[in-house]
Amino acid sequence: MHDTKTPEIKPGKRTRPDGKPKITGRLKYLTDLHVNGMLYGKVKRSEYPHARITGIFTEKAEALPGVKAVITHKDVPALNAFGIVLPDQPVLCSDTVRYTGDAVAAVAADTIEEAEAALAFIEVTYEPLPVMDAPSKSLDEDAPLLHAGGNILHHNQYSQGCVDSGFDQCSAVVEETYDVPRQMHTYMETEGGVVVPEEDGGISVYMGTQHGFKDRFQLSRILGLEEERIRVVSSPMGGSFGGKDELNVQPYAALLAMKSGYPVHIHQTRAESVQSGIKRHPMKIRMKTGADSQGKLMAHEVEITADTGAYATLGPAILDFAVEHASGPYRIPAVDVQGLSVFTNNGVAGEFRGFGGNQVTFALEGQMDRLAEKLHLSPAAFRHSNLRSTHDPGPLGQTIAPTDGAVDVLKTLEEKPLSVSVPKPWKKTGTGIAVTMHGGGLGSGRLDPSGGRLLFAKDGKIEISFGFEEFGQGILGVIETVVCEALGCGEEDIRIRIGDTTKVPPTGSTTASRGTSMVWQAVQRMKGDFRQSVLEKASKVTGAEEQHLVLGEGGIFSGTTKVVSYEDLAGYLEEELETTTFFDFPVTPDDVDGSHYLYTFAAVRAEVEVDIRTGQVSLRGLNQAVAAGPVVNELGYKGQIEGGGVMAAGYALMEEAEMKEGRYVNENLDTYMIPGISDVPFDLGVYPVETLHESDEHGPRGVGEIGTVAVAPAIAKAVHDAVGLWVDRLPIHPERVLDHITKRGLHPWMET
Repeated sequence: MHDTKTPEIKPGKRTRPDGKPKITGRLKYLTDLHVNGMLYGKVKRSEYPHARITGIFTEKAEALPGVKAVITHKDVPALNAFGIVLPDQPVLCSDTVRYTGDAVAAVAADTIEEAEAALAFIEVTYEPLPVMDAPSKSLDEDAPLLHAGGNILHHNQYSQGCVDSGFDQCSAVVEETYDVPRQMHTYMETEGGVVVPEEDGGISVYMGTQHGFKDRFQLSRILGLEEERIRVVSSPMGGSFGGKDELNVQPYAALLAMKSGYPVHIHQTRAESVQSGIKRHPMKIRMKTGADSQGKLMAHEVEITADTGAYATLGPAILDFAVEHASGPYRIPAVDVQGLSVFTNNGVAGEFRGFGGNQVTFALEGQMDRLAEKLHLSPAAFRHSNLRSTHDPGPLGQTIAPTDGAVDVLKTLEEKPLSVSVPKPWKKTGTGIAVTMHGGGLGSGRLDPSGGRLLFAKDGKIEISFGFEEFGQGILGVIETVVCEALGCGEEDIRIRIGDTTKVPPTGSTTASRGTSMVWQAVQRMKGDFRQSVLEKASKVTGAEEQHLVLGEGGIFSGTTKVVSYEDLAGYLEEELETTTFFDFPVTPDDVDGSHYLYTFAAVRAEVEVDIRTGQVSLRGLNQAVAAGPVVNELGYKGQIEGGGVMAAGYALMEEAEMKEGRYVNENLDTYMIPGISDVPFDLGVYPVETLHESDEHGPRGVGEIGTVAVAPAIAKAVHDAVGLWVDRLPIHPERVLDHITKRGLHPWMET
């Protein structure tokens, strides 16, 4: 490493501000909210994955006791559509349904039971249409058009050099097709909350989301209301992982509340969430990659086909991200990447922790391992010879912040010892590594504003406000740590405001690993002016010279002497002291649409045991080295990487939201398996690389996603190391492993 520095940030070890209420069960989530006189809402979804609606009849439901409102598309006062990028999803379908999660009507009643009963009395008649349940069907020239613009949502490509010439120089070429599955977010709190109609004709929306201001904007288009008349309270919520960045049940509760005049509570059951909620994009990825006799990568050809389901949501941006990261942290002279995002009648796919990087990294790292074996090189040595250097451009040829992250994380991981396992005759053990890079922020050419507000309030509190949301990722702990470190005050001196559009400034979406970075940058921009305004006031009040005063825990100090407490100083305020900042997430200076400038890096080592009697793969060790700048909150950092690793282990070994003929096979968590505590290895190592290049003034990066990205390929290589199976599809089913073991004769009783 060279030309590096470690910024002066002391990693906080504070207890999470929301930790105690959560573990004691006292924290009230938005789905726990009860308002006097509130009704209960339910949404009627489509009976078919693809059909023409020939009639909707609500009279019987409206006549039922307890039913206060029934709505259809006729009750949408303005734009009957939503979508975070492209508003192509009907709020309530009028003529066509495109997946079984499509809403056709909704009801509000005095009780949940009455609302559920009313759904059964809403009669909808359909004319079934052909079901496009795979991208290959949608791309057929005779396929029916699912949208007016066709069945291709988005196409993106990137190329440099000539891949044909590159392959001519290769002594080893690997071509493989990888299949990765649809994955559920499985947040503990499913979608829901309460919408309250206000006396001025506006509404207050108490529902979990990752971008309250964007929800407000979308709801204003649907309801025909000015944004200022819509209040969105979006925290706290019980998990999201990207799954609540798009609107879900907010429009139905809002429309029912406005029609009935009562507050309306909607909380989806798990089965309803499965049916209507977004999932991780399934992808088929073909890669052809070659290296010369010295082990240098020469050419890389990629075709990505993503099943985006029935509607767009963030499908275009996810495909762009996958195309960008298809070459990862490697130097390859000739690259050609083609990507398609295709409409089908399957469940809607959208944002999910990793944002398309997980899928393409599984394929890319699989290529690296296969090439290393062909060239008789160790997986680590092959990667070292091809990893990017400090000033190399990004994967789309764009200028990025100088970084040694790729090399640093691999070296760090190599220095850590392997765990020691006791061998058993019916178990085979294996180890695999993988490396990845992950762009933070929304990317060049996308609106990505941020900011913040510091306020010295009249009750003596230092109030810090952001438009971010707390959905379990620990942003409250980050804010507390950064503010206390920057100002020198104590935890009891500050008040944090987030997740309420009437009380906080707009600071962009709580997504794309941007929260920590934006909090840190905002506080750095505000702390000087804020400190000066407070100290000026303290100097006037106490008569002490301003240059000798500092902010400390509990008040203003001169040396070791507290000259005035914050509470007493606030008593002299004529008006509150406020400092604000607004800025954009850093982007590359180059005109490369969607490309990123700030990247995090991770190296992962997975250790597995394969039971050769059953084919069952058990994860015995998962270690990650992560380069994301200085650690802000040590517990939060470790929790994000460990939690992300376990989620990714589920993606690798057990999770698949399978669909057949446009319907979910797994309708609930009784048949959809996610990791439990017995699936989590005791050996969970997290090794931060905190150094930044000396020219890098952008501070810490977020780690909400990077801990998930390279886990699956590391596990896949560990399985190959154990039993020789090259994994080309996820999850790694025991049946396939056992079939391979049987064919290779690895059973002890088959050995001679």
